[in-house]
Amino acid sequence: MTTLYLLQRSWTSTGVTDFTYVGSELKLFAAACNWKSYWSRQIRPFITGDVIEVGAGIGSNTPFLDPGGNERWVCLEPDSLLIAQLTKNLKQTTGHRRYETLCGTLKTLDADQRFHTIIYIDVLEHIENDREELNIAACRLRPGGRIIVLSPAHQWLSTPFDAAIGHFRRYNRPMLRSISPTGLRLERAIYLDSAGLAASAANLLLRQSMPTKEQLRFWDQWIIPVSRVLDKLLLYSVGKSIVAVWRRTQ
Repeated sequence: MTTLYLLQRSWTSTGVTDFTYVGSELKLFAAACNWKSYWSRQIRPFITGDVIEVGAGIGSNTPFLDPGGNERWVCLEPDSLLIAQLTKNLKQTTGHRRYETLCGTLKTLDADQRFHTIIYIDVLEHIENDREELNIAACRLRPGGRIIVLSPAHQWLSTPFDAAIGHFRRYNRPMLRSISPTGLRLERAIYLDSAGLAASAANLLLRQSMPTKEQLRFWDQWIIPVSRVLDKLLLYSVGKSIVAVWRRTQ
């Protein structure tokens, strides 16, 4: 999980970029190392050149995403209260890359800034106008650049947890295809964590607003290893999370 795009005021009509993070799941999910290692392996081959990670939160995903290199890597975080922690956490990471941390959104960046890769890890579902966000991202891409999204899948899996942390929606392949930005081709759309579907269905019945540490640990240590095997056998056609990759064609 990462920072929630919950608005104190509407920025779509007024231009205000006053975001506040609400929730306690950032630290909770930071410990899900098996899961982060799994989905990041699916994403890293598509990450090239200068990168901007939108909604970087406290930086717990960045070391898993980074394939190495000396190109620019910007961690963009709209909540000013999280920037200090984000910066501190990234300074403690190993490696030679120097991460930049910026407070804001793609709208607030200088107009001339362009990137080879724009990443949304558990972020797009928190943005009310997701189509507009992806179109803004597309305008920030260099030729041949990519937008990469990881999000929760399937609206029927929505629980009080989704509402508690500000999800506007969960996605499936047709939904993501329908919001493809102009000039970009949907290069890949796969589901992950097929074994986790059963766990999510159980949570749906329990109507929990937040998983416990014990539940999260069990899922990460026992269910994710099973999903690694099953997902491949099922050709990544089933799962409770979805990865989408768009590439600029013009």
